[in-house]
Amino acid sequence: MRHISIGLIAALTACGPSVRNGNDDTGDDEPDASNTSTGDASERRCQKMDVLFVIDNSGSMGQEQTNLIANFPQFITVLNQSGLDYRVAVTTTGRNYSYAMASPIGGSIPMMQDGGDNGAMLKPASCNMTKRWIDKADPDPSMTFSCVANVGTGGPSDEMPLSAMRDAFEERMADGTNAGFHRPDALLSIVFLTDEEDCSYEQSVTFGFGQSLCDSMMEPVPNYVTFLDTYTGHRSRWAVAAIAGPGPGACSSTFGDADEATRLKAFVQQTGQNAVMSSICDGNLATGLMMALSKFQSACNDIILE
Repeated sequence: MRHISIGLIAALTACGPSVRNGNDDTGDDEPDASNTSTGDASERRCQKMDVLFVIDNSGSMGQEQTNLIANFPQFITVLNQSGLDYRVAVTTTGRNYSYAMASPIGGSIPMMQDGGDNGAMLKPASCNMTKRWIDKADPDPSMTFSCVANVGTGGPSDEMPLSAMRDAFEERMADGTNAGFHRPDALLSIVFLTDEEDCSYEQSVTFGFGQSLCDSMMEPVPNYVTFLDTYTGHRSRWAVAAIAGPGPGACSSTFGDADEATRLKAFVQQTGQNAVMSSICDGNLATGLMMALSKFQSACNDIILE
C-alpha cells in the first residue's frame, strides 16, 4: 500500500465543511435570512456525505478490487478526521439488459445480458451488515467495506457504470431496495472504478448483425448529468470521481490493461468543477482515492442547500 504523507492528510482534513448561501450567488458569507426560518447558518452547512462506489466486477478486475480494499482504510481515516457524517455503499457495473440482434436471414433475434446487480447496493450475508450501506457510527467501517467491496469477477462483460449509478437512485429507490441511503442535506458522491469503456443503455435497441453493445447507440452522456442534477436538486449537491483509463488509447499497469474510458471522461468534463478523473493505470489506487476525497471535500465546502 502506498504511503500517504501526513502533509496530504492535513491538507485534506483542513478542507472542513463551510457555509454557503442557499439562494445567494454573490459569493459572500452573509446568511440569507429567507433561506431558513431560523437563519441558523449550521442548517445550510455541508455536514454529511453519502458515497456510492460503482465497482467493475468483470473478469479483469480482481487486482484492482484488492488494491481498492487495501487503500480504503486511509480514505475512511481522512473522512473521520473531517468530522463529516458519512455513509458508504457499493454496487457494481453489471446490469441486465435486453436487446435484439438483426438476423442475416431476416428478422431479429432476442438477446440478453444478465447477471447484473442493477444498481442494488450490496449487502452480502457474509458481511453481517444491518443495512445496505456503512455508517460512520458502525463498529468497523473499513473492515465492512473490505468485505462488501470484494465484488468478484463474475459480472457481465459489457460494463454499464453510468446506467448502474442511475439504477441505484432511480429504479432501486422506486422499488425500495436502496431506500433511505441518500439524505437530501448530504453531498452525494460517486466513485466509478473500471478498466473498460462505459456501455450504458436505458432503452432496448436493435443492432446490426455482428455488432456489440459498445458499438453504438448508447445513452447520451449528458442525460446522466441531467439526471443527477434533477435527482439532487442542484449541480452543487453531487460530485463524482472516475478511476479509469484516462487515454489517449489503452494503458497498462501492474493490474493489466485498461481501455480508454471515453464516456466517463466526457461525464467528468460535462460535470465541471465537482468532478475529477484519475488513472487506474497508476498501479496503485491510493492516489485516485485521495484525489476523489479531496474533490468531494471541496464540493462539500461549496454545496448550496435550501
